[in-house]
Amino acid sequence: MEFDHLSRLVAGGRLSRREFLSRAAALGVSAAAANALLSSAARAQGPVKGGMLRAGLVGGAATDSLDPATWASQVPYTMGRCWGEQLLEVSPAGEIEYRLAESYEASKDAKTWTFRIRQDVTFHNGKELTPADIVATLERHADANSKSAALAFVSEFETVKADGRNVVITLKEPNADLPYVVSDYHLMIQPNGGKDNPTEGIGTGPYKVVVNEPGVRHVGQKHEGYWGSDQRGHADTIEIIVMNDSTARTAALQSGQIDMINRVEPKVVELVKRVPGVTIRNVPGKGHYVMIAHCNTAPFDNNDLRLALKYAVDREEMVQKILGGYGTVGNDTPMIKGYPLFDDDIEQRVFDPEKAAEHYKKSGHSGSVLLRTSDVAFPGAVDAAQLFQQSAAKCGITVEIKREPGDGYWSDVWNQQPFSMSYWTGRPTQDQVYSIAYLSKAEWNDTRFFREDFDKLIIGARSELDESKRKAMYRQAAMILRDEGGAIVPMFNNYIDATTAKVGGWVDDPNGELMGGHALTKCWVTA
Repeated sequence: MEFDHLSRLVAGGRLSRREFLSRAAALGVSAAAANALLSSAARAQGPVKGGMLRAGLVGGAATDSLDPATWASQVPYTMGRCWGEQLLEVSPAGEIEYRLAESYEASKDAKTWTFRIRQDVTFHNGKELTPADIVATLERHADANSKSAALAFVSEFETVKADGRNVVITLKEPNADLPYVVSDYHLMIQPNGGKDNPTEGIGTGPYKVVVNEPGVRHVGQKHEGYWGSDQRGHADTIEIIVMNDSTARTAALQSGQIDMINRVEPKVVELVKRVPGVTIRNVPGKGHYVMIAHCNTAPFDNNDLRLALKYAVDREEMVQKILGGYGTVGNDTPMIKGYPLFDDDIEQRVFDPEKAAEHYKKSGHSGSVLLRTSDVAFPGAVDAAQLFQQSAAKCGITVEIKREPGDGYWSDVWNQQPFSMSYWTGRPTQDQVYSIAYLSKAEWNDTRFFREDFDKLIIGARSELDESKRKAMYRQAAMILRDEGGAIVPMFNNYIDATTAKVGGWVDDPNGELMGGHALTKCWVTA
């Protein structure tokens, strides 16, 4: 029966759940029946233990570090998922999952949170995990000298204390989203919090780091004492090969040199689909591609110039030509439908040469505007820069493009140069997005957007338990960024990855590419 055959393909990782349901519907099978059979087939298949999984990834550089506080691109993030774990995680459905915390509870005012720490968990160096390691980890990230990207979150902690098997966090102000805060991927738990040596790569995850060659390759071997081996760490060995060139990644996948790749460029999706045994994994999410202008650096410290650049973007053209339709238009805020309390009645900004020219004239700027870009900024970033250059020219604005090398882009260009291209993967909640990238004290405030009234709005929303009031506050925040911020957000991208028939256990995850970074830990070798 064709239906049974399709379910086996899904269980073996050769067909996505979305594709299965679509083809099942075409066969006249109800969604309920299809899901039931799919779950049964998956259980029957089960994870296969052993073998080696290899990934070819864009997003790695010689400057990468194993210190979780510093992770800013895809390779350290994905490798970090292999060796490290947080207290909690966010599931593909957006729900909180327990990891090193086996339970938690909050006070009625959402100001005091108690996390029960899992027992019989060991680090890769043989040390037993204790609540003290949790406390030390959070303390290290809360130290301004750590330069941690999670600083904006953990700086809101009043106290963090161990109490027997528990860790008790008391907040300066209530925050109903705290479980999502401690799920941030920078907060990987390390022995003594990483205070001794945060770059050792020692954690509680399913793989030990055995090769660490930043910008080249990373290898992990199964941690035999891993507490969650029934769910993760199925392969004996995992390897990440840094392949910042799109053509090289695709060729390596086609030849069988690797088993999965991230960021398939939309323009080659149809070609990759024709490769025997290769499956495209197309997952809508909250990720977005951006052009970042520093609000405190001339000439971008002039809001009329920033508005001129925003009106000079042809968003529809970018979505069609750069994303190939695999995404949606952006509105100069990091928010999209799918976020809790998202307000979708904000007017969509469109390409408007007259308004662009008007604001450009008011800005008083003359001469060109320099935009830095790179192949690693996002798939099609160089082409997107050229499209922007062309649409801006129609508005009387001259954009000069500087194509930067991939190696060093995330250390020397992003968050350093005043106008550049980048990407964000999105976060589970609006508070996390605003806190990590737009609060004045955020380490990753890459637009240099410093506004006390905006800060008060976001911090106030954390403790507002009335959802209608909180929604109104987030709407106000979005309007401030849309009309006065330094982020030009032309489009939200789908996550487009690809796997070979060797990869089993794939589950679509809108939290990020490659199953939210978990593909190497949750998938298995089918044969």
